[in-house]
Amino acid sequence: MIVIIDTKMGNVKSIQSMLRKIGVKSQISHDLEVIASASRYVLPGVGSFDTGMRYLNSSGIGELLARNIQEYKKPILGICLGMQLLTKGSEEGNLDGLGWIDAEAYKFDFKSLNLPLSLPVPNMGWNVAQKSKEDKLWDGLDENRFYFVHSFYVKTKVLNETLSVSKYGLEFASSIRKDNIYGVQFHPEKSHRYGMQLLKNFSEV
Repeated sequence: MIVIIDTKMGNVKSIQSMLRKIGVKSQISHDLEVIASASRYVLPGVGSFDTGMRYLNSSGIGELLARNIQEYKKPILGICLGMQLLTKGSEEGNLDGLGWIDAEAYKFDFKSLNLPLSLPVPNMGWNVAQKSKEDKLWDGLDENRFYFVHSFYVKTKVLNETLSVSKYGLEFASSIRKDNIYGVQFHPEKSHRYGMQLLKNFSEV
């Protein structure tokens, strides 16, 4: 059973609906007993980094997930803000992230980067995720288009932990993995058949 962590941030029901379409059972919950009994997790999120971390810390969910993911090696998929929460931190906030991926999130700031163009922020729309390495998560997705909505992007410190890159003025990690810990910057639940395939792959890792 996949448990979709109810972070109180974002439309978790759309993720459950997509999983239902591909025949994967899931439950939305913030109950610690339900979370502890899951075989794998989806950590979604829309909003600010500190708000997300504050909820995970105060609810006890962060500590419980750490035990189940780091000790028992249950798979987890972070989506959008959920992916950023897997990292060590973000320019958006002051709190430490979960720290399971050696990476940080940075704000799209095209002026300070001296890029020849200035693009709207947030990055909103369809984009391609170019595979950096082969992985079960990408089975059947040699061609893909995913839907993005984000103002912050992730840069990994360990090159091998970047599964794919996308470009929006600059190149950023659009999916990451370390062992049983996965993250995607895009929204598979809004990405039609491509998102369905990716979620199916995650349910089988």
